[in-house]
Amino acid sequence: MNRNTNRKKTGLSGENITRKEAIKKAGITALTATTMLFLSTQKASASSTQATRPGR
Repeated sequence: MNRNTNRKKTGLSGENITRKEAIKKAGITALTATTMLFLSTQKASASSTQATRPGR
C-alpha cells in the first residue's frame, strides 16, 4: 500500500513532486485568487457613487 498519496507525477520527465511543491511552483492558490478577486470587487463597489435598486 502506498502511504504517500500526495505524491504526483508531473510532466513528461516523470519526476515525483508533492502537493505542497506543486502549489509552490504554481505560485498562487485558488483561495488566494478568490480572496484577491473578492477584495478588488469590494473595493470597486465601495468606490462606486451610483446607488443600486434593492432586488437587483
